[in-house]
Amino acid sequence: MEGLYILLVVLGGIIIYSLFTFFYQKRIVNTLNEEEFRAGYRKAQLIDVREANEFENGHVLGARNIPLSQIKMRQKEIRSDQPVYLYCQSGLRSGRAAQMLHKKGYRNLHQLQGGFKKWTGKVKHKK
Repeated sequence: MEGLYILLVVLGGIIIYSLFTFFYQKRIVNTLNEEEFRAGYRKAQLIDVREANEFENGHVLGARNIPLSQIKMRQKEIRSDQPVYLYCQSGLRSGRAAQMLHKKGYRNLHQLQGGFKKWTGKVKHKK
């Protein structure tokens, strides 16, 4: 019976943390549908936060690859005075990248709703 209480407390903690993260991301990053994303990303820094092999298999034309796993080390490559448009495969990693950048002072953050798998625009593949 005691194990059940511990499990419920842990599960409750996970749920609370997930809800906090969800609402925090909604506050710091502007989630855009494809049309809105397409309208603004050419005047901004377009960052693909997927890993290099995912990027090479296809990415939004004009995107730079700075994987989430490297964002802390390579954050100086991203200007804080310009809009930052982020995307990943589904939207999870771009939200986490936005959280990291927000903590470092970036404020004009946007992400693609549904990520690259929902993208229907031009795609570039590495040869």
